[in-house]
Amino acid sequence: MKKLLLTIAYNGHAYCGYQLQPEKPTISLMLNKASKEAFGFECNVTGCSRTDSGVHALGFCLTVEPKNDSDEITVPIDKVPIAMNIKLPPDIAVLSAKEVSKDFHPRYDVLKKEYVYKIHASKIKNPFYHNLALEYGREISDENIEKMTQGAKFFIGTHNFDAFMSVGSQIEDTKRTVYEARVERNGDLVEFTVIADGFLYNMVRIMVGTLLWIDSGKIQPQDIVEIIASRKREKAGFTAPGEGLYLKKIYYNS
Repeated sequence: MKKLLLTIAYNGHAYCGYQLQPEKPTISLMLNKASKEAFGFECNVTGCSRTDSGVHALGFCLTVEPKNDSDEITVPIDKVPIAMNIKLPPDIAVLSAKEVSKDFHPRYDVLKKEYVYKIHASKIKNPFYHNLALEYGREISDENIEKMTQGAKFFIGTHNFDAFMSVGSQIEDTKRTVYEARVERNGDLVEFTVIADGFLYNMVRIMVGTLLWIDSGKIQPQDIVEIIASRKREKAGFTAPGEGLYLKKIYYNS
């Protein structure tokens, strides 16, 4: 009985996140339907992570395997993306597929995750960024890009990120290791990229809100050190909207 690891991309605007929810459109729901139609039987579909409503993915990973031992995926591996994409809506696409061992878990075997947050920093809105980036409504100067870059570097390392977790989250172990955090400009699009061994609920979006506080002059880059040390949500910035967030890449051993 084959177990497949799929890498997918999706525009999350029309969905209430990845995870199955009763009577709501989710990415997981679409994948369950597509796998059944493509392979001819019910499958277990297990994702590498949850993503919130409106959040996108460039390289989300999940496993697909038959629910019943008597069923077998007979579609050739290289044809799986085609077979699945025929059954999926146009805003979800399977990019690749490969066979993995039975004990592989797409969530628990993750080494690192990479997210990117896109900010359209312009006074003039761009219809092609609608629901695909934060429409910031103002420009960000080169000086402030540099300050935001300096601020992002303070996220790097192993810290308790309570200040960057949504209020009400039940997670007790808030220690995470951030390997890379940077801010880059490409024309009027500003991108914050962060790689870590894991993320708390809304952690990246709160990081973005805090970095934008640097642009507005509310805090200085070095203040992020004190915000992290405080472990208090009210010390950090606002939670940026989900529309600018993309899960970019999942890192595994192989």
